[in-house]
Amino acid sequence: MPLNHYVTLGRSGLRVSPLALGAMTFGEDPGSAGCSVEESGKILTAYLDRGGNFIDTANFYTNGHSEKILGDYFRRRGNRDRVVLASKFFFNMHPGDPNGGGAGRSAIRKQLDETLRRLRTDYLDLYWLHNWDRNTPIEETMRALDDLVGSGKVRYIGFSNVPAWVTARAQTMAELNRWTPLIALQVEYSLLARTVEGEIAPMARDTGMALVPWSPLKNGFLSGKYKRNVQVSDSTRAKFVNAPTEDDFKVIDVVTAIAEQHGTTEAAVSLAWLRAREGTVVPIIGARKLEHLESNLEEVTLSQEQIDVLNDVSAPDLNYPAPLHGELRAMLQFAGTTVDGEASGVYPPLLQSSVRY
Repeated sequence: MPLNHYVTLGRSGLRVSPLALGAMTFGEDPGSAGCSVEESGKILTAYLDRGGNFIDTANFYTNGHSEKILGDYFRRRGNRDRVVLASKFFFNMHPGDPNGGGAGRSAIRKQLDETLRRLRTDYLDLYWLHNWDRNTPIEETMRALDDLVGSGKVRYIGFSNVPAWVTARAQTMAELNRWTPLIALQVEYSLLARTVEGEIAPMARDTGMALVPWSPLKNGFLSGKYKRNVQVSDSTRAKFVNAPTEDDFKVIDVVTAIAEQHGTTEAAVSLAWLRAREGTVVPIIGARKLEHLESNLEEVTLSQEQIDVLNDVSAPDLNYPAPLHGELRAMLQFAGTTVDGEASGVYPPLLQSSVRY
């Protein structure tokens, strides 16, 4: 899908590219696997020139350098208002200050002001809670974010890495109090990480929130770099992640075979599978080199048969009660009939023997 074929992000008026550009790798902070300012600029330019408009970062990425690189870049280009710029708050940037991070009212305001200064802008299009702050009442966080939207410093809000029950409670509070609602959830989601399908993804669809997957290539496992019995040549990547497991390679093998059928990259196949999921799914692609970005942006359309094969080989083991909500639920509820296109089959022998007339 071309980057200029925009989608609406959740239940909002915000239109974004079908693939977001993640800026976690922008900057060369010690201990990070980031890239130089020059390479970051090349990646940004290539993404924007192809119609991309959705840029995602966070206050603590490369210790704030990622936000500064973006701020300097858009100040030079003079096109800040043409992009959807998103950042996150939560992690403490001030060691020793107990109020320097988290999701309390004062911490959110302080973190936002610092983010806006580094980004050299007076507003964010989307502001994410980066992680659940279990020490702060969720109503305090939601009210503080609503105030920021009212002030004009933030346009839309979202959650990242927050449990489904906390998110559902926050969204219900927003609806009942007429506060600004969440429009998207940033979650780990890929062919090698599908547990989000247990509760978070169904909740997002039901409440009108988009999913914005991070690590859609699972630490590069689905990028094409990892092959059986082959050492990864990218020493920087290998330094930060463990090797894929045998179960991972079962999925990787299928992805590679489909990529060969299309004459494309494993990354393109993996991203195409994600975009074909139910609801609005906008993966975040990251890159440390321009060629990484280009391989991610190759266009491919998967057949339904290929999607089914990928679904089967990567099927996740979901926690209770998710296993009770599939075929067994249909058998018990619909008693051998078909309702809304869902066929229940017949009762298992054990259940049949217990039916009384």
